[in-house]
Amino acid sequence: MSYGFVQDVPLPIEAYAAMHAEIGRRAAGRVEGLLFHVARATDRGFQIIEVWNSKEQFERYDAEIIRPVVAELSGGSTPPAPETVEFEPLGLIVPSAQVAV
Repeated sequence: MSYGFVQDVPLPIEAYAAMHAEIGRRAAGRVEGLLFHVARATDRGFQIIEVWNSKEQFERYDAEIIRPVVAELSGGSTPPAPETVEFEPLGLIVPSAQVAV
């Protein structure tokens, strides 16, 4: 079953940019199971919306890539926890698989 979430992260958009760049470098452009990712600046920080083939694929990627990057970039301090809302995606259409810059 596919898995989606919306995260509101109370950190500056520059933190997202740094994390996104490092995660992209470590993943070498390959993220097994990720169907959709988009982020945007908000009044309180930034928001991420993702859709995955499964929650298990997200959790594995989170443990192997995302958490180590966040720990490294935060200098060992614990960043504020994002507010996360999970959902079951319905009717997802992704007509192209190009990375927008």
